[in-house]
Amino acid sequence: MADPVSVEDFDAVMADRGWFVFEKALDDAFVSRLRADCLKWIDICREYQIRNGINENGDGTAHHCLGSGDSIDEYIDRHLFHDYISSFFGNEPYICNSLTPLGGFPGAEIYVHRMHRDARTMIPGYPLKLNMLVMCDDFTPDNGTMMLSGSQYRPDRPSDEEFERDHEVLTGPAGSVVVFHSTLWHKGVPIRGPNNRVALTVGYGRAYVKPMMDYARMLGEEYGKQLSPLTRQVLGYNSRVPVNLDEWYRPVEQRLYQANQG
Repeated sequence: MADPVSVEDFDAVMADRGWFVFEKALDDAFVSRLRADCLKWIDICREYQIRNGINENGDGTAHHCLGSGDSIDEYIDRHLFHDYISSFFGNEPYICNSLTPLGGFPGAEIYVHRMHRDARTMIPGYPLKLNMLVMCDDFTPDNGTMMLSGSQYRPDRPSDEEFERDHEVLTGPAGSVVVFHSTLWHKGVPIRGPNNRVALTVGYGRAYVKPMMDYARMLGEEYGKQLSPLTRQVLGYNSRVPVNLDEWYRPVEQRLYQANQG
């Protein structure tokens, strides 16, 4: 990542604006792989959506796409922004809360195109969650994400008129990464024209906040044994909830929920 910003400067921008862009943080070759893998997972999850009656033809999104050994696994394992994420959470342990590839298909009108925030619980001065978006295509004024800067501290939904008047459009070249408060009000721009705009979104949360998917149990113990200590932490292997007494009564070093997780 070229020209790294200091953690102090990052913290200041996040406190004021609520979002920060790391421009061209990923090289083109890796972005190309990541884009292809996001689309691969969207096809996989489309089959689940149709089979389970969620929709008739998929919605251009996928969820919780880990474990196949592809570039998404590699991206999570790189920890490019660990120092910044850790500082955001007061240097306390954190875990991956969600993982969602977005296809950005032209003409689609789905939940990401409505004004929303991704965390409903707000504790002043104590953020519970953080959003990350990896741009696998160029984000332009015509396809970027609308951000209402500074709205991360507002408990109530802004009016549509205020949002349309005051929002900024998140733009950047493919390979850029934006992180933002999960309580920041935002929405996606409906994609027009012939080309889709792919992105990978990742949610992070404090270790004791229940994630949207139990990644450690989904991936399994054998997968976890191959991971670095930091990746085991981020994927929730240190904050698992026992499901029986045999899992509860273990020596300290073998406990599923470790003492430093909050």
